[in-house]
Amino acid sequence: MKNILFFLIFSFSNSAFPQNLSERQRGTFTENHAKGDARAKNGQFVRVVFYNLENLYDPYDDTTTLDDEFTSKGAKRWTYSKFIVKLEHLSKTFLAIGGWDPPAMIGVCEIENRYVLNKLIYDTPLKKFKYRFVHYNSTDVRGIDVAFLYRPDRFRLLFSRNISIRFPSDSILRTRDILYIKGILFQKDTLNIFINHWPSRRGGFTESVPKRLLVAKTLRSCLDSLQQKHPAASILIMGDFNDDPDQPSIRDVLGARAFTLLTKDDSLVNLMLPKMNHPGTGTHKFQGKWAILDQFIVSGALLLNHKGLHTSMESANIFSQGFLLEEDERALGVKPSRTYSGPRYLGGFSDHLPVYLDLWDAREQK
Repeated sequence: MKNILFFLIFSFSNSAFPQNLSERQRGTFTENHAKGDARAKNGQFVRVVFYNLENLYDPYDDTTTLDDEFTSKGAKRWTYSKFIVKLEHLSKTFLAIGGWDPPAMIGVCEIENRYVLNKLIYDTPLKKFKYRFVHYNSTDVRGIDVAFLYRPDRFRLLFSRNISIRFPSDSILRTRDILYIKGILFQKDTLNIFINHWPSRRGGFTESVPKRLLVAKTLRSCLDSLQQKHPAASILIMGDFNDDPDQPSIRDVLGARAFTLLTKDDSLVNLMLPKMNHPGTGTHKFQGKWAILDQFIVSGALLLNHKGLHTSMESANIFSQGFLLEEDERALGVKPSRTYSGPRYLGGFSDHLPVYLDLWDAREQK
């Protein structure tokens, strides 16, 4: 009997880790879910997630976009069964990030259309939480967009719009829109959310920098308009910026700086900036090097306000649990367990790791 019990405990404890990792690598992981918070039980606390879903396409051809490779006859051999596996992976991830309670709000990028979002929230274990979503079709040539998922029992949507990006030097060039969301948390606090997926580094990092600088200027202009009317507005910016937190597009143009430089409500603070001090930390790995491309940026009001909607530097984290990772055979350590590597199907989750942030009602904290 003791031998059977030991076997069950051993099997369960090891199921939390990728089976192809070394013992040393396994030691870096502890749980397959994010830590919960006692405030979740009485509605004083909500969790926000951002996740690049790595090409969440349906398996059907859209003649208006370049999605041919993600069809059954395309280069990826993307089938309905693979699509369903991907949806199950994503729902598992969101539920695990929730800890005690599924996330109240989820920002995503690299989704194709409303169909894939409907399948995600209605045909997976997420169904019972009655998520809704906001999505606009952008002009991105590959047909991938950003979107916002939310639980209406936690977040009341007031307004949304897409912010299109125009490149003056190239009238043909297209990229993803910025999604603006305005809503109410805790029945009384207004939150302004901007969801981003800035131009990739494809074609070379240096060559692609001007594109991200322009998107940063566009977002900065929108923020200026908002903060001129509401200097103490609670603002949450999230996304895959394809730049690290210390790059000029984010640090200088957008103006998202370190907490130590926070001076007033309308200042922007990058909650992910301190994580750059930890080697081997990131949300995306390329050629053996981690980068923190997926970030949360907030207005100073959310950090300085202790009598309303509030967050802290420590509440922003990268969700790097074992089931999202695999051994990096070409470099040291681990890397995200992705769905594809070039045309080769791997059956993983995403080539990015999700990030999450906690918000709470400071008025309820004694």
